Amino acid sequence: MARKIEIMSPVDVAWLSMEEPTNLMMVNSVILFDRPLNIDRVRQVLEYRWLRYERFRQRVVQPPVPFMRPYWETDPHFNLDLHLQRIALPAPGDRAALQGVVSDLMSTPLDFSRPPWKFYIIENYGDGCAVMARLHHCLADGMALVAVFLSMTDFYPDAPLVPAEPANPLPESGLLGSLARDAGQTLGLARRMTGRVLHGAVGALQEPERLRTAGEQGAGLGLAATRLLARSADPTTRLKGKLGVMKRAAWSGAIPLADVKLIKNNLGGTVNDVLVTAVAGGLRRYLLGKGDNPDELEIRAAVPVNLRGEEDNGKLGNKFGLVFVGLPISIEEPLMRLSEVRRRMGDLKRSAEAPVTLGILGMMGVGTDAFREFVVNTLEPKATIVLTNVPGPPIPLYLAGEKISEMMFWVPQAGRLSVGISILSYAGNVFLGVATDAGLVPDPEVILAGIYEELERMKVIARAVVAGNGHK
Repeated sequence: MARKIEIMSPVDVAWLSMEEPTNLMMVNSVILFDRPLNIDRVRQVLEYRWLRYERFRQRVVQPPVPFMRPYWETDPHFNLDLHLQRIALPAPGDRAALQGVVSDLMSTPLDFSRPPWKFYIIENYGDGCAVMARLHHCLADGMALVAVFLSMTDFYPDAPLVPAEPANPLPESGLLGSLARDAGQTLGLARRMTGRVLHGAVGALQEPERLRTAGEQGAGLGLAATRLLARSADPTTRLKGKLGVMKRAAWSGAIPLADVKLIKNNLGGTVNDVLVTAVAGGLRRYLLGKGDNPDELEIRAAVPVNLRGEEDNGKLGNKFGLVFVGLPISIEEPLMRLSEVRRRMGDLKRSAEAPVTLGILGMMGVGTDAFREFVVNTLEPKATIVLTNVPGPPIPLYLAGEKISEMMFWVPQAGRLSVGISILSYAGNVFLGVATDAGLVPDPEVILAGIYEELERMKVIARAVVAGNGHK
């Protein structure tokens, strides 16, 4: 009988191939609870809802046939207990201690002889606990993983837990058939990338808008590719440099979404425009605090853009591109900075850069190691940070019977970047997270504080507008 396998998609292979000891291609998330979790209940949730996706029982296998892509194979020794670990948080069990443990875990590679994911139950966090989930990016992109995570949650604490139907069953296929299909997919890759109809929204935007029509995108692909390759490198700052193994993570408490909407309603723009403006201001503050002068500088953020269509709902894998957004850190005055961010985000929504980078990632997945290295070395200098904004559920959710109080995530710093900034909305609040290379940026909490201070600064101006007093 033929073995059940599935060849990795070219884009998934690209993310697998970018794995380095100093830059692990992991999606990391942290979920906080005010009460301890029942470990048996958590295990049951994973069995019934997480493992309904067959992918999470599969490991990565390097191919025995030259020029064939890696493939997924069911782990014959799969054991859920190897993917669920309990950790006792050291005293005093506060946020700083938790961030230290999360930073250490974020720096640790997973065992690729098993399916590349793991959950950690971190106990003794105040009166509650935390859950950290780590998954390799070759499994899925952030939007797919958010959907999978939401399928594990409930709207109320005593919801019944029953086995769910399997999701996305895989076809029976042998290696020879997969190899033939792989060759056909490789030959058609460029055609598919240029002819794709874009159904997705800008996943990095808090209030996404549809990208332009397929015809307009097709006409702009060549121009977008030319502009991307011709774009100059970001300036050298303390945020860029040679990466080390150790990483650092920090995240904020809840920021009321109503405060962000107060700013956008009175100063203009969208929720996303306001948050990007605060990020630019926070990075400016960080550089100034280190004695650097950002007045003549502009840095870019690599921003993921969701390109999933309705036909991709419920599927794992990666289907997103990247756009490179200039952050006006040289502008000190927040209203001027917000105005410039609004202009640039408007240009972003008309850009064909996202499908171009998706196509490049696909070609990396079927290209040689030398070609992949060339692409990384070409694109990496064009950005300084990764910036991701994911709209989460607007209402409180429950996992394993306990209410989720906070959540945060970080995507990999693709292209050997040292700073990742994440924005997540949940239950009427916004949460900010910063992950950094410990050698280059050992204090992500300082960046986080600067972003928060910029939000507070804009909120004061917005309230002055409401009061009719204007602002200076």
